[in-house]
Amino acid sequence: MTKGLLVFQSDFGNSDGAVSAMHGVANTVQPGLSIFEITHQIPQYNLWEASYRLLQTIRYWPEGTVFVSIVDPGVGSDRRAVVAKTTNGQYIITPDNGTLTHVKQFIGITEVRDIDETVNRLPNSGESHTFHGRDIFAYTGARLASGVINYENVGPAFNTTEIVSLPLKNSSIEDEVITGNVDIIDRPFGNLWTNISRKQFIEIAEQHGDSFEVTITTDGRTIYNNIMTYGRSFADLHIGEPLVYVNSLDNIGIAINQGSFADAYRIGTGTNWEVVIRKAPRIVYE
Repeated sequence: MTKGLLVFQSDFGNSDGAVSAMHGVANTVQPGLSIFEITHQIPQYNLWEASYRLLQTIRYWPEGTVFVSIVDPGVGSDRRAVVAKTTNGQYIITPDNGTLTHVKQFIGITEVRDIDETVNRLPNSGESHTFHGRDIFAYTGARLASGVINYENVGPAFNTTEIVSLPLKNSSIEDEVITGNVDIIDRPFGNLWTNISRKQFIEIAEQHGDSFEVTITTDGRTIYNNIMTYGRSFADLHIGEPLVYVNSLDNIGIAINQGSFADAYRIGTGTNWEVVIRKAPRIVYE
């Protein structure tokens, strides 16, 4: 197990001292502990984005890395505080409120434990119930990452089938029409990352330069419908032109070259943002 790697994400932002307080708690457990960030710019209370950012990130970290993810609209309630162990031997410390959805589905969780707050809680913080990110999650994360406790000391295990999950939809293909959804916005650029895999897309895409009709709908309303080109990179298109492309997770992205697609059309994320892609006549540029 790699010790000493602790990685935070939250919806706290960086405008106050919340993130610094968590760093401070971690350093009281182990001075000089290596601490890193995924992001603290998750939109407030957005469990879907918290779940997806973990999927986007954790596979690139070593076995044994401890992640602390805090997007916690139910802080102080009876929701569980847990530590999940992934199939890659990493640990995710988080409220059990849906944040583990994408990791459980696409990476795998082998075990999950309920944090025993009687031993894994910052000393003298028992009367506060609004900053579990500092008092429970950062404290437990630092103890686990530094080797003060091992995984079995976190608390009692429970069945992984009991993990709270958000609804997911798989992309599908029928009659050369692919249907998926917008998984996440690639900030700050504003590109749309879908759940449509490259392997699925190339069933209808013969080569770069092919043209596709892309339709984006939400709640029964069509937000966008247009023809765009399959580009190898953004440089294949003129500035301001839309394209479909393969993103860094080997899924299909939708973008405007040097523009924000999400901001231009006010696109959101999740299973209610549907993307339909079908083959169209090829566009030839003079």
